[in-house]
Amino acid sequence: MSSLWNNRISISIFGESHGPAIGVVIDNLPSGEFIDVDELGRFMARRAPKKDGTTTSRSEKDLPQIMSGVLNDRTTGTPLCAFIQNTDTHSSDYSNISKLARPGHADYTGALRYKGFNDVRGGGHFSGRLTAPLCFAGAVCSQILERRGIYVGAHILTIHNIKDSAFDNVNVSREDILDVRYKEFPVINDKKGKLMFDDIQNARMGGESLGGIIECAAINVPAGIGSPIFDGLENSIAQLIFGIPAVKGLEFGAGFNVAKMVGSQNNDDFYVDERGHVKTKSNNHGGILGGISSGMPITMNVAIKPTPSIAKPQETVDYSNMTNEILNIKGRHDPCIVPRAVPCVESAVSIALLAHMIDYPNF
Repeated sequence: MSSLWNNRISISIFGESHGPAIGVVIDNLPSGEFIDVDELGRFMARRAPKKDGTTTSRSEKDLPQIMSGVLNDRTTGTPLCAFIQNTDTHSSDYSNISKLARPGHADYTGALRYKGFNDVRGGGHFSGRLTAPLCFAGAVCSQILERRGIYVGAHILTIHNIKDSAFDNVNVSREDILDVRYKEFPVINDKKGKLMFDDIQNARMGGESLGGIIECAAINVPAGIGSPIFDGLENSIAQLIFGIPAVKGLEFGAGFNVAKMVGSQNNDDFYVDERGHVKTKSNNHGGILGGISSGMPITMNVAIKPTPSIAKPQETVDYSNMTNEILNIKGRHDPCIVPRAVPCVESAVSIALLAHMIDYPNF
């Protein structure tokens, strides 16, 4: 499977949703970096299921066991391997649908690609469960970045038709990022968050699911990081973002709104600030020009689809017998995965940024 990302830093994710464990191997991290294990756990807890009715009832502690690459809380420079045990699996929930193509899932395409030998329990290797090792890798990378003053933060921008306040894409600060990071429901405007929460509960009770948009920003990334054409910052971030199941769209800066603008509206005028730094008055470019950081905040929106597993009957096929069927999905599923995807987006961005920052002088 193509679960290896290799671009200066390599990230290899392994395991299945209902296997004994999942995990990640991270190679080419700088040596001697202090890793705060308690902070790793705190970061990963943001992705874990909650007991508030907005997520699956599957209860996994997601406590990573670091097998190699760290000694006395410092990276050794050799591959960092971490295991996360699966302890709360209900594989019997999938016994009657092993040959049914669940709408919105990769059951059918996975069966074609792997000749029917793929693990379908809980989605197998296609499951959102595999974002736990991604978050571990991202949490490690974010600690290394934050020691250099680079912060990555995200929040729920929209769920369904309800919209949170947005980051100031020119002046988003460290405080803005940290203010939302460890909220139980990661929004800027808590009143909007309550409306989103209630909407998710209504969807759950109606046998439905909801999607949304996550806004992410990275600040204090120095200008000049990245490369043009195929190795740009946008390219690397996009590869990792689309490794998160349920991501269906990504836009940087003003994104698709640039299609509605004329050149003078879209272009960001340059100026030198009072400290002698080159900046832009607006940030439609999202902090990246020609694949290279401009020094402005790197901003993006990530679209997350509604959870495909819903309680309503759905039409499908039995692809072993080539018959039409009606599917009733059992099991434990999030009515909205957007809140749990917030740290996943941060993780993807942190990995991509650290990979490019390794080339930066005196990193």
